[in-house]
Amino acid sequence: MTAPSPSAAAPRCVLITGATGAIGGALAHAYATSTTHLVLHGRNRQSLDELAIACREKGAHVSLSTASLTDETELNAWLDMLCTEHVPDIVIANAGINTHPGENTLEPWDEVQALLDINLKVPIAMAQRLVPAMQARGSGQLVFISSLAGWHGLPTTPSYSASKAGIKAYGEGLRGLLEPHGIGVTVVMPGYVTSPMCNAMPGPKPWEWSPERAANAIQRGITANRARISFPFPLNFGTWWLAVLPAGISQWLVKRLGFNHTEGA
Repeated sequence: MTAPSPSAAAPRCVLITGATGAIGGALAHAYATSTTHLVLHGRNRQSLDELAIACREKGAHVSLSTASLTDETELNAWLDMLCTEHVPDIVIANAGINTHPGENTLEPWDEVQALLDINLKVPIAMAQRLVPAMQARGSGQLVFISSLAGWHGLPTTPSYSASKAGIKAYGEGLRGLLEPHGIGVTVVMPGYVTSPMCNAMPGPKPWEWSPERAANAIQRGITANRARISFPFPLNFGTWWLAVLPAGISQWLVKRLGFNHTEGA
């Protein structure tokens, strides 16, 4: 099954949240063509403006937003406004944050709540608002950003792992639900991608990719409407085994690989 095609009468509309992040920015560059209307969302207006200039130089039509994704009223108003102009053809819910435990402590609760809001609740809220419009049109593509940490929870990032496992399961379930309506759903499970978020993560970072390499792999998978895009292969294969092996063995392997301690421990 290939990705549903937008109408030839209008440029393809690609919505990317978290566009000022490493993967989001690389995806914006990858999709920036003269036949694409990019809708870029980010928190840093200056970085967003700079990204828009670069994408416009490639010929793309670009719209920007700094709407609060966690304010339900503001989020819904923004998405409804977009849909009155052109229902997005591809929606990449890329915005995400991370938090880590301190020495011998859990992650701060306010940081956990903010993480779950952005990583899990916001993508689901976006789907709730956009799917009816995509159903009415009969086409669309939803892309959810999970992580290889979604295969097995890491002691260095337990709440992040939980949020990514949750959005993985949601996307997998939604794919079967929406397929009869002409809507594709893709779950992306990256490994380590060079970025400030990646740099801040404790523990080793094997097979780290550049944002551009990650964006190219993601774009190819979206075009093919793949159910899952996971990379790099060696790390994906290893973390997949953590999910299927007996829990005691998996926990032993995680400890032996150096993911059992946090900063300051």
